[in-house]
Amino acid sequence: MIADTPIADLPNFDLHMHSTASDGALSPTELVEMAAQSGVQMLSLTDHDTLAGLDEAAVAAGRHNMTFVPGVELTCRWGKRVIHLLGLGIDPLHPGWERYLGHLSSLRNSRAEKIATRLVAKGLPDDLLAQARALAGSGQIGRPHFARVLLSAGVVSSESEAFDRFLGQGKPGDVKAEWPDMQEAIAQVKASGGYAVLAHPTKYKLTFSRLRILVADMVNVGVDGFEIAYPGVSQEQIGLLMRLAEQHDLLVSSGSDFHTPQHRWTQLGRFPKVDTPRHLAYELVGER
Repeated sequence: MIADTPIADLPNFDLHMHSTASDGALSPTELVEMAAQSGVQMLSLTDHDTLAGLDEAAVAAGRHNMTFVPGVELTCRWGKRVIHLLGLGIDPLHPGWERYLGHLSSLRNSRAEKIATRLVAKGLPDDLLAQARALAGSGQIGRPHFARVLLSAGVVSSESEAFDRFLGQGKPGDVKAEWPDMQEAIAQVKASGGYAVLAHPTKYKLTFSRLRILVADMVNVGVDGFEIAYPGVSQEQIGLLMRLAEQHDLLVSSGSDFHTPQHRWTQLGRFPKVDTPRHLAYELVGER
C-alpha cells in the first residue's frame, strides 16, 4: 500500500532505539519517558537480538497514550559481512522467537568471552569480562559494554576511542561470530508478522554499487524495505536511497538509533524528515 497523505499528518515517530535490554543506557521505562518528553507519539523499541524490554516499554507507552510498535534489531550476515535487520511490528509471542534468539544469545556470550581473552592478552584488566557482564545485567552483552568498562577504568577517554583502539574493525576486540544468514533473519521477522527492514544502510562502509547489490539480494529473499533517515545520513544519500526504494518498490523507515543521552549525535525523535508515501509509518498507523 502506498499512502497518499503527507508525512506531516503522521504522529511524531521514532522507529529505532535501544534500552538496557541490549546496549542502551536507559531502562525501557526511562527510554519511553524520555521519548514522551521529546514529543514522540509512536515508537518502536528495537534492542539487539532480544525482545526482553518490549513488555515494560509497552506498559510505559500506554501510560502516555503513545502508539507502541514491538521491534527488534537482528544481527545477521550477508556473505562474510555483518549487517543489521530491523523487525518492526513483530509479534513477540510468535513461538519461533525463543529458539532463534536463544541461538543469538549463545553467539553473543561466546563472542564476549573471545573479546575479553584477546583484550586481556593486550594488557587490559583481567576482570574485563566480569565488568562487561555486570554492565549488561540481564540484557544482551555487546562491544559497547566493553567500551564503557574501558572508559570507566581510565584506559580510554571516550567510548569512541575504545572502538578506535580496541573494538572496531580490524582491532583486537573485533571478533567475528557465525551470525545467521540474512535470509534466515528476514524469514523469522516475517513469520512473526513483522516488516523486515535493513538498518542504516550507509553505515556498512559499502560503495553505493555494493549497496545496490546488497539491497537486490535482500529483495530476492523477501526484505520489505530499508531505513532511509537516521543520524549521520546525508541528503545526497537520502536521494540515492529513495531512488533505490522506487526501483525495487520498497518501503522506507526512519529512526534515531538512540542508545544513550551521552551521545550528542543522536536524540530521540531526531533524524531527517523524509516526506514519502513509501514510509513504513503509514503501514504501522493503519494497522492500529
